[in-house]
Amino acid sequence: MLNHPQIDPIALQLGPLAIHWYGLTYLAAFALFFFLATQRLKHPPFSRLSHWQVRDVEDILFAGVLGVVLGGRIGFCLFYQPAYYLLHPWEVAYVWQGGMSFHGGLLGVMAAMWWFAKTRQRPFFQVMDFVAPCVPTGLAAGRIGNFINGELWGRPADPDLPWGMVFRGAGDFARHPSQLYQFLLEGLLLFVILWVFARKDRPLGQVSAVFLIGYGLFRFVSEFFREPDAHLGLLSLGLSMGQWLCVPMIVAGIFLYLAVNKPRQAG
Repeated sequence: MLNHPQIDPIALQLGPLAIHWYGLTYLAAFALFFFLATQRLKHPPFSRLSHWQVRDVEDILFAGVLGVVLGGRIGFCLFYQPAYYLLHPWEVAYVWQGGMSFHGGLLGVMAAMWWFAKTRQRPFFQVMDFVAPCVPTGLAAGRIGNFINGELWGRPADPDLPWGMVFRGAGDFARHPSQLYQFLLEGLLLFVILWVFARKDRPLGQVSAVFLIGYGLFRFVSEFFREPDAHLGLLSLGLSMGQWLCVPMIVAGIFLYLAVNKPRQAG
């Protein structure tokens, strides 16, 4: 049984200015996205499309950041604490208090990519297929931030589990370091799968479908080891809110994958 290292959440203090590790993980996520997206330009079909340029990566990144922040915050308020924010609507803007939802962030990014596709007159799923393989490393960076902060810890673990960890404020017993499970599954493993899969020509929308299915499944599994939100607990069928939010992702991914692979009838 291990003790969480209790890393100071402030990475650097410059007078009144405090730079937090979590903020640095966000910067790392955006930097990784920019690097990977520029590499995606070399993959088919984008390597054959002259209108895909580095400036598009810059615009997508800017739009994506807005989508992540706005969608993630609004999603958290709607999915996890709707009653509270209905009574305190002005606090939706209090992003410094914490509270972000991946599923809300995903919807925000999709809206931002729809705007980009519409203004650039490009197919929506072409844009989403371009973006999807570049996302998981950012998710991995975010989970490292969760681990450093000692937040979103796991459920109680067997005391004999070698990597079971005691988190400050979570009792004096071992828990699963679920942040690291998510870092490995929905971060690194999903990245490898998508990056390898997307290096070849695929039907339009297929890469997006694999992302939806892959993230949904990995997040669904990892939630079995993550402590559910205290104010929600486990919901119907003993599943967490995170798991229930993954169900439509998986269903939509399977539907999309089958739809884009449906053989066309000769006319």
